[in-house]
Amino acid sequence: MEQVASWFLWLYQETGINLPIVYDSFDRKRFAEGFLTTVWLSLVCLVFSVVIGIVGAWLQGSRLVWTRRLVQGYIQFFRNTPPLVQMYFFFFALGNLLPTVENEFGFQQPMLGNFAWAAISLSFFAGAFNVEIFRSGIEAVPKATVEAAEALGYNRLQAYLHVVLPLAFRVCLPALNNNLVNLVKTTTLAYAIAVPELLYVSNQVWSDNVNVPEMMTILLFIYVGLVGILVWAMNRWERAMKVPGYGA
Repeated sequence: MEQVASWFLWLYQETGINLPIVYDSFDRKRFAEGFLTTVWLSLVCLVFSVVIGIVGAWLQGSRLVWTRRLVQGYIQFFRNTPPLVQMYFFFFALGNLLPTVENEFGFQQPMLGNFAWAAISLSFFAGAFNVEIFRSGIEAVPKATVEAAEALGYNRLQAYLHVVLPLAFRVCLPALNNNLVNLVKTTTLAYAIAVPELLYVSNQVWSDNVNVPEMMTILLFIYVGLVGILVWAMNRWERAMKVPGYGA
């Protein structure tokens, strides 16, 4: 590692290409922490947005009209407003309404930090699209299949979990894949509320070292890699779950 760091230091001295995240231990550490924060934020948002989509799609089939209206209102609110505005709303508006707690230094601080609000905001934003994605998959399942499950003694929830959802999941995987890829890219908005993710940390590095072109290039390739891994995993999952007649 020291040889690699020495080579990049030589590269900077000889050519002016400055990558302190390789040869400087302080910048390397904070950049690595920013990368891990981005990965963790992406994973949290992916899981919660899928859960929201599954639950919301099930509630859309509720016999209670107000339940369906609430779900539809949630979808319209989060689909028709910018995700950055939503994040500011959660962080500055709702965050100020919550009580504060005392930290280890004896000072008052918000109950939820910026990472938590970013995860909540992005999960609800992507979840609104996932509800519609799962709804489209559910509607693709033949009614005869649902009726057969009910004839075997399944109640509505059991039929949804054991029969409808597994089949609908296969149908909506391509659209779900696309939405989750967009979600990973949208995590960069957490920069706006000072979540120390990859873009935020990169901004600190290039502010200290005046190496914007180098850091932006590194950022581009890292996000290409992250999204590429997700697409590869989702495509493998899609092929593994193929069932004739339900999705391609």
